[in-house]
Amino acid sequence: MILVTAGFGNQGRLLVPKLLAAGQPVRACVQSKSSAESLRTLGVQDVVVGDISEPATMQRAVYGVDKIYHVGPTVHPRERDMGFAIVDVARAEGVQHFVFSSVLHAIITDLVQHEIKRDIEEHLLSSGLEFTILQPSNYMLPLKLRPAFERGVFELSWSLQRRQSLVDLGDVTDVAVAALTDSERHAAATYELVAPGRYTAYELGDIIAQVLGRTIEVREIDADTYLAAWVGDTDPRQLTHQISVMRAITARYSSHDFVGNSNVLTWLLGRPPTSFEEYVRRQYDAFNQEKAREAIR
Repeated sequence: MILVTAGFGNQGRLLVPKLLAAGQPVRACVQSKSSAESLRTLGVQDVVVGDISEPATMQRAVYGVDKIYHVGPTVHPRERDMGFAIVDVARAEGVQHFVFSSVLHAIITDLVQHEIKRDIEEHLLSSGLEFTILQPSNYMLPLKLRPAFERGVFELSWSLQRRQSLVDLGDVTDVAVAALTDSERHAAATYELVAPGRYTAYELGDIIAQVLGRTIEVREIDADTYLAAWVGDTDPRQLTHQISVMRAITARYSSHDFVGNSNVLTWLLGRPPTSFEEYVRRQYDAFNQEKAREAIR
């Protein structure tokens, strides 16, 4: 049995169907009943609903599983505590293999979420558990493309001149499946997961414009504006940690490039990683299909 935390998050909703297709029994942990119902529709029979930061929920989620894929919630104020706790519970329950989704360049401690994941990596390394650590670069996310599709604007919350490397979560979850289904081969490994390319915001905007066939405005926004698009109408006074995370990202990415190398991911996949252009084309096709369905309702 494989436990996937954040079972219907950005990674979980891609990973879980792949594990099921590979014939693996899956337990997923989610926070809402609606996410649980979506997973059951996909064929997941074992779903734990609750906040995994709560000890009783975590114990229930980990009990009886052989392997864990842990994705920590990046902007959760207790992300570090959750990471430490699930490693400890996994060790106590005799989990055979713990795969942790960390972040590229976790050593960058002026990024709040990197320092947290670095600490969890160290705790996992010291636990005696068999482990694999995945270190993906910045995710290619639909959230960042939707304003371009809808309004012709591509927005980032840091300097538009700085370069970044990206990665498609489809590729990340392909690697996760490999690690979870062939534990011996990937045991004690730490993998940097990066797609080819080092892009400024303007170069990313040019790629989007080529796919859409129209001009795209590239715009820098502040961290608080980006966070508002992410969390909606939540009271900012409840988001002090989240705000500190986003402001740290803005400060670091505005003063330094954030880049990596695609060799490891290419080797792991046995094929070229998904390029940003390929990702944009796929998302734009999905966007247009969604609009077409809405038009006939």
